[in-house]
Amino acid sequence: MWGSAVDSVVGLAVGRGTGPELARVFERTLDTLGEVWGTRFSVSRSPRLYHSYFSLKGLGPEQIRESTEGDAAQYEQFCRTQASAGIQAVFRTAINAQSLYLVRQRLRAVKVDVIESTGATLLLVRDEAQGFYTGENTHSPGAVSRTTEFSRDITDEVIAFAVDRARRQWPDTGADQIVMAYKFHLLDGALGEWVAESAARHGVDIALAQPDTVNRNLIERGLSPRMMIIGGNEWADVMHPFLLDRFGRERQENRFTENAHLDPAVRGLLEYQTVHGSADDIEGRDIVNPVATVRATAAIAERHGGCAGAIGAMEDAITATVAQGVSTPDLGGADSTTSVLDALLKCVESAR
Repeated sequence: MWGSAVDSVVGLAVGRGTGPELARVFERTLDTLGEVWGTRFSVSRSPRLYHSYFSLKGLGPEQIRESTEGDAAQYEQFCRTQASAGIQAVFRTAINAQSLYLVRQRLRAVKVDVIESTGATLLLVRDEAQGFYTGENTHSPGAVSRTTEFSRDITDEVIAFAVDRARRQWPDTGADQIVMAYKFHLLDGALGEWVAESAARHGVDIALAQPDTVNRNLIERGLSPRMMIIGGNEWADVMHPFLLDRFGRERQENRFTENAHLDPAVRGLLEYQTVHGSADDIEGRDIVNPVATVRATAAIAERHGGCAGAIGAMEDAITATVAQGVSTPDLGGADSTTSVLDALLKCVESAR
């Protein structure tokens, strides 16, 4: 039922592959949550359909470079426009990583995921603003070079964000352990100095460790009760599915994450995304898993649209549909995207 309507605008950016199908999932879910909670949502949609990795296959290097730069420039401007209009949230389906990392570097992005485990919580903060995934390519005959950069200022900004996020996660205690997983031995000792300076400035203890050391300790010791890992982009990218599987006991196909931005012009804008990729191989078949998308939509509705309880209601709906045996083929089921979404939204509506 409609209550007193409140206008809430949400951004939407769509990539190729299964992106258009998930965009429809997002919009339908947002409409349903708005109707149930009495919030009138409107969507500010980017006019561009962004490339996936597979949609660029078959193009030459110069064509790929032009296409990725075009996507990056347009998406960066889209985010800046949303932020300047006061929009607080954007939902984005998967797009080509080369374009995406250019935008993340320019907007100084950090990705956040909270992974709940038995007796412990991991706050994973991924530094997307600098490092080996950033930079641009230079081509010469038979070779391609990529120059990347780390800086004291960005390192401090990432740590400051992470420490503040940990204090919001655990307001009474903060994190009991903070680890940074970076290939710092490649940086002539500079990163170690910057981390020590920043830790002292923010009044926290930070253990800077090589990624293989962090991995070994996680395997041997597990998580501390309130653990935060600030991960270099490449380490956190590779390890995220492992961390979800080992500690969250959940597959990445069901998860979403949020990206915050440290650039002052877009600091108030959060980008929500599914953890899974564009899944071009199942494009148009109505079998892409909608769970991560509906979870992200519920989070946006609750946090940015005043739909208190939407997250919990969606989690209850997911639990109920799983108990009914309703799921897409990637989770061992035989149901379509549409059928799963129908079941989820029916549960949400009936619970209210």
